[in-house]
Amino acid sequence: MNEHSLHSEIKKWYSLPGDRFETIVDGFIIDIVRGPLLIEIQTRNFSAIKKKLTCLVEKHRVRLVHPILEKKYLVLNSKSGKIIRRRKSPRKGKIADLFFELVSIPALIRENNFTLEVLMIEGEETRCNNGKGSWRRKGVSIRDKRLLHVVNSTLFKNEKDFTRFLPADIGWRFTNTELAKKGGISISLARKITYCLKKMNVIMVSGKTGKKFEFQRNF
Repeated sequence: MNEHSLHSEIKKWYSLPGDRFETIVDGFIIDIVRGPLLIEIQTRNFSAIKKKLTCLVEKHRVRLVHPILEKKYLVLNSKSGKIIRRRKSPRKGKIADLFFELVSIPALIRENNFTLEVLMIEGEETRCNNGKGSWRRKGVSIRDKRLLHVVNSTLFKNEKDFTRFLPADIGWRFTNTELAKKGGISISLARKITYCLKKMNVIMVSGKTGKKFEFQRNF
């Protein structure tokens, strides 16, 4: 089942009267066709649709819709389907988590026909204690993910919209370490952000501070 429910529920929430669903355009199945706009909903793994998006933006307006779990509830079921417990996950998602996926397609942001919309959501993840899941979860499998509530949405129309991920007090030149510290994020996420911003031409490498790359804003 994986994320099928989450995908379909977001498609239902996002749809408007007159939309067409699962329509074939240039050989690709499109989630939602809204007039000249093609809308693709992708819950994870942007690399899986990189070729599809790259082909479509050559002739069509394309919008990628991506949900991020700001708040998640975990429901553990027995093998028979009985609910054992339900609890709130301590992990809170943030919009910057987008970059864990965006590293697969950062250059698409520069395409005039491409836009990206991020939905911050509350969701529910159903798990089953069947011994077939990851060792990290001690054999518990993820059975489904569902949408509970859309908190808010943010539309990114072009590369300049991504300057919001550079803290106001970071200065014109900075390192990944400074970005992580001032942004309150991990160094791993900071590196993904600077990688994407370089591909978008939002920043450029201006040199090195010791062994650390130094970046400079282009605007």
